[in-house]
Amino acid sequence: MVELINRPKYLNQLIQNKDVDLVKIVTGIRRCGKSSLLDLFHQYLSDNGVADSNIIHMNLESLRYRNLSDYLAFYDYVSERIPKGQKTYLIFDELQAVEHWEKAVESFRLDFDVDIYITGSNAYLLSTEFSTLLSGRYVEIRMLPLSFQEFLTFYEFAPSVTAEEKFQRYLQFGGMPILREYHFNEARSNQALEGIYSTVVLRDILQRNNQADQGILQKIVLFLCSNIGSITSPNSIGNVLSNEGDIQNGKGKNIAGKTIDKYISMLHSAFIFYSVGRYDVKGKQLLKTLGKNYIIDMGFRNMLLGYRDGDRGHIIENIVFLELIRRDYRVSIGKVGETEVDFVAEKPNDKLYIQVTESMLSPETRERELRPLRLIPDNYEKIVLSMDRSYINSYDGIKSLYLIDWLLCET
Repeated sequence: MVELINRPKYLNQLIQNKDVDLVKIVTGIRRCGKSSLLDLFHQYLSDNGVADSNIIHMNLESLRYRNLSDYLAFYDYVSERIPKGQKTYLIFDELQAVEHWEKAVESFRLDFDVDIYITGSNAYLLSTEFSTLLSGRYVEIRMLPLSFQEFLTFYEFAPSVTAEEKFQRYLQFGGMPILREYHFNEARSNQALEGIYSTVVLRDILQRNNQADQGILQKIVLFLCSNIGSITSPNSIGNVLSNEGDIQNGKGKNIAGKTIDKYISMLHSAFIFYSVGRYDVKGKQLLKTLGKNYIIDMGFRNMLLGYRDGDRGHIIENIVFLELIRRDYRVSIGKVGETEVDFVAEKPNDKLYIQVTESMLSPETRERELRPLRLIPDNYEKIVLSMDRSYINSYDGIKSLYLIDWLLCET
């Protein structure tokens, strides 16, 4: 049996929601650890006295369930196995394989004493029909690839390996749990990432959107990977890609902004990219135009483009964005007059302003990073994250933190 490594942040969320009358839905990109999380939860139930007969655990992508592709067959199969009058835990992995699964799930809730846990690898799982049927009766747990903190528990390092060297591995290989099996072998790791990426593109995007053009989709992915941390719009991306076509083949193909927008939306739904809007800090409102896109895991970017150490500034910005999402912040890009703050991170009772830069050592860079933060009139915490191990930890009340320390701090 494969060794299960605990991911307490996610497991605790399932445990906290146990026996609450809500369907628990774990979403995230393929192979980010959702199935293992359900295995961990199954183990937790068993360890806490729940009998095997009261746990029905199915991975719907297994061929043993090939005849359960519609909700009626699925409902009948599961119903026959629920013990009469006993609390039963239903755990369904990759439930999007069952058409109209939401009708069966709602019926289980109505007909039996059950607690339901589901995973899915694309946002279509939370489609309009589902949201309407189960409105207000589900909780979504968004699972991401490994954080740097988790990465350190997944891999074994020699005592002589420094924190910086471990972080360098994380920047290069990313946090997809499957890569642990390849012990930082670059060729094998890239093969595994390519397999996951192809499955996401072919099954979760192109199969569902049969009008989509694989060539255009791949161009957009490569453009977004190359422009992490840059403000773009669908129109500007369309212009660049149309011009590239002109240069490459002499005729090219005009790609409209509306088309780009649709394809980026598909990439969001497959959990490959996040889009982040801009927020006017002084006007206190979200702006409708321009934004940034961040990739779900740096391993995919490096597999597609090759790892380039010169990109570290953009790579660490992407890492910080993902960490803020993990810490349950709502994130936007801050506009302060004519300047920009990398991240405005908000919770109901908390707000952070964050700048990310590889180094603050040069006076020009220091001034560029600090200026937008100094222009913000409120008293919420302002932080600059960098790779500098500096004795200076504050500039006029603006915190200066070593990025690795920030990633490893308990929240």
